[in-house]
Formats: sequence, C-alpha cells, structure tokens
Amino acid sequence: MPAVKPLVSKLPSAGTTIFTVMTKLAEEHHAINLGQGFPEFQPPLRLQELVDQYIRMGRNQYAPMIGTQSLRRAIAAKTEALHKARVDPDSEITITSGATEAIFCAIQAVVRRGDDVIVLDPCYDSYEPSITLAGGRTVHVPLRAPDFAIDWQRLADNLTAKTRLLIINSRHNPTGALVSSADLTQLAALLRSTECLVLSDEVYEHVVFDGALHASVLTNAELAERSFAISSFGKTYHATGWKVGYCMAPKALTDEFRRVHQYVTFATTTPMQLAIADYLIEAPEHYLGLPEFYREKRDYFAGLLRESRFELLPVRGTYFQLASYAAISDLSDIEFARWLTIEHGVATIPVSVFCENAPREPLIRFCFAREPQTLAAAAAKLRAL
Repeated sequence: MPAVKPLVSKLPSAGTTIFTVMTKLAEEHHAINLGQGFPEFQPPLRLQELVDQYIRMGRNQYAPMIGTQSLRRAIAAKTEALHKARVDPDSEITITSGATEAIFCAIQAVVRRGDDVIVLDPCYDSYEPSITLAGGRTVHVPLRAPDFAIDWQRLADNLTAKTRLLIINSRHNPTGALVSSADLTQLAALLRSTECLVLSDEVYEHVVFDGALHASVLTNAELAERSFAISSFGKTYHATGWKVGYCMAPKALTDEFRRVHQYVTFATTTPMQLAIADYLIEAPEHYLGLPEFYREKRDYFAGLLRESRFELLPVRGTYFQLASYAAISDLSDIEFARWLTIEHGVATIPVSVFCENAPREPLIRFCFAREPQTLAAAAAKLRAL
C-alpha cells in the first residue's frame, strides 16, 4: 500500500494566532492579561435573562440560515436611526457566527484566483489567510505615521485593474484611529472609476471618543452600493464568546455572501439572536452609553501610566491603547511582549503581527476593557519598569 504523501499546507505561513499565544503565555506565568481583546465584565443582566428565557421556552433548534427575522429587523431599525441608512432586513442583512465568519464569507464570495485585495497596515490578522484561501493576493498598504490615517497617494498607487476588494477598519484595531465622513467621500471618489468592492470592518462602531461619530460606509451612497458592512454584538454587549455578528450589503452582494455562509456555519445560535433582538429595541441606552463607558476606562488607564516610561499614543476609538516602549528596551516588539509577560507579569500584544513589515516605532497594544482593579494592578507593574 503506497504511503500517504505529507500534506502541503494551504496556509503555510499561518501559525497559531498571537492572541492565543499570548493568552496561553499569560496563563502559564500567571500574568495579568491585557493582551487579548475581550471585556472582563459580563453582558447586561437583562440580556442574560432574555437568553435564559428563550432557552427555557425551547427556542434551541436551528435559526433561519439568514438569521432570525426579529434580529434582522432590529438591526435595520437601529441602522436607520443611527446612520439614516435604510437596509432591507430580508435581502440585505445576514446574521453570522461572529464578525470573523462574516469577513471570511465576504472574501470567499467575491475574491477569485488572481485577484488583488488591499489591506491597510496594521490590519487584523484574519484578513490575509481568508484572502489566501480564496486564491487572492494580499497587497499591504501602510497607514500614514504617526496618526495612522489613510495614505491616499499610496492607496491610489496600489489600485489596479486586478484590485477586487479593499478592506477598511474603523474604529481601527489595533491603533484606535478612525475613518471620517470626509475620508469616505474621498474614498468614493477614488473608487468611482474602478470595479473595486469594499469590506468595512465596523465591529467597534460604538466605542468612539471625544465627541466623534462613527462614519459607516452605509452613510455614503456611492460606497454603500459596493460595500459589505460588518459588525458584531460581542464588543457591544461584552459577550465576545457568544459569537453573534452580521453583514449588511446590497442584495447582489448579499446573495453571493449567503451562498458561502450557508456552508460555513449555516445558522447562528438561536436563543442569543432572539435575546439580542429584544434587547436592541428595549435598551438602546446601552450602546449609546458605550462611548462614555470606555472613555472613562481609557482615561483611567492613561492616568495610571502617566508616570511610567511608556509613551501612550492617542486613542480615538476601540478599547485598545498603543504604547511605545522605546525608552525601556531595544528588544523587538514580539520579544518585548514575551519578556513583559514572563518577567513582569503583564501580557500584551506586539503591533508588528498586524503588519507585513514591522512598524518603525516599537509598539505594543494594551486592552483596557478590564475592571479598575485589574488595570491598577497591571499599571503598578508597568510603572516599575
């Protein structure tokens, strides 16, 4: 019998994600985990009660493949109220098992072998593997230092007839930068003569600071016609483990999206969908209050580190704080993150893992979605460096 040939990986350069690696390292060394981006606090009690209610009512079988009607309608109502954008709940909204699934399905739906997909570095680590599996080529365009704004000239220079998709992310992980309405207008003009589609990762849409407003691609009529807008309830309701996300797109794009989605997860957990639908309508004050909720945590954490040797970069959104450690060490950011975890008991994320080429500045990312006592304990260790 012939021997089985060794497998040739379809993702040879992909290892275990940095988030898993650093969380495991934190557990092994009993370090405070300010690395992986999950909130330390629990979902609202009323939302938990609604989930329990639907489980006890027996709503535990498959939801419709496109998502429960109640949740799709609640999302459409919220989108119109916040963004003055009308999205058809039946033909333009699909519920997914988290935003990561939505991103994967959108890429698989439209990217073909030989297509180029532009990502803006630093970029979230799930983008490129999905592009590779679709047969596409990832084109990395760095954001402009030091404010991580779009470098319009570099973006224009990399747009070609082969560019099938551009991925943008606002509020931006890991930098906290944002895309403004003016940026969307400029992007629409840049793409007007192209066939390039847009994937807009908007999972931190409600975590925005200092009076800024979230500018969704859905608010720009030109971009809305060519865009997937993807969001998630995990960040909004402190429930990342529930994995409930959604994709909004024009019918033609949604039709292709659903062709993929039905064979990836088919349907997302039913009682969570029903509960979130009720809570979206019942308690809009929760998501409307998130900017102030997280601003307080941002400012508290920054105050704790004021006397440290870290240089904190401005944070305009998300629950992440970038920091330069140039005054502390000349280690690479990956080595520094390991050293900080093992020797000083605070886990973080190195920024270079989000980039094709390491950023010029030695940067790490802290997650401040933690209870005050956790942030205080971590900051005490960081000030001692």
